[in-house]
Amino acid sequence: MSEQSPMMQGEDVITILLKQHERVKGLMAEIHTADGEHKRQTFDELRALLAAHETAEEMVLRPVSRSAGNEQVAQARNAEEDEATHVLAELEKLDVASADFDAMFAGFERAVLQHSEREELEEFPQVQANTSADKRASMGKALLAAERIAPTHPHPGAAGSTTAQWTIGPFASLVDRARDAISKATS
Repeated sequence: MSEQSPMMQGEDVITILLKQHERVKGLMAEIHTADGEHKRQTFDELRALLAAHETAEEMVLRPVSRSAGNEQVAQARNAEEDEATHVLAELEKLDVASADFDAMFAGFERAVLQHSEREELEEFPQVQANTSADKRASMGKALLAAERIAPTHPHPGAAGSTTAQWTIGPFASLVDRARDAISKATS
């Protein structure tokens, strides 16, 4: 998530999230056609994007959704993200060249795409209708800031909870970034 375009940095939270949804879809499609190291790198990019994206949504978007009267919608999206985080953690353990990975990834992809669609149809319109353009712009800045410090790997213990993201997330992020640096240096 560290590669934010200058244009994205000034956009509102909904615009940023919609662009990220498109990036997730593109990476998922690429995983189906990639192989070998390219497939692993693409999955790693998707994993890091989703880990940061979902963390930031739980920290920035969900509290605003709740205050806009969307408690049930916020709870449902958090539950979906919790489930996706568990599956992503399992996918991370598998060899991307294996049939097990492909089978599990297919189900994961369907769930993530359905989740994104529900956000776009149920949550984003409510947030947009109940917040000013200035508030959404400030939320966009907060979302990008949260993503810069978010974990890069799935952490099922924090997923689905705004409170857990705020308490566990920063520590998990430090561990993830150290692990990523060591892995990169030794590969």
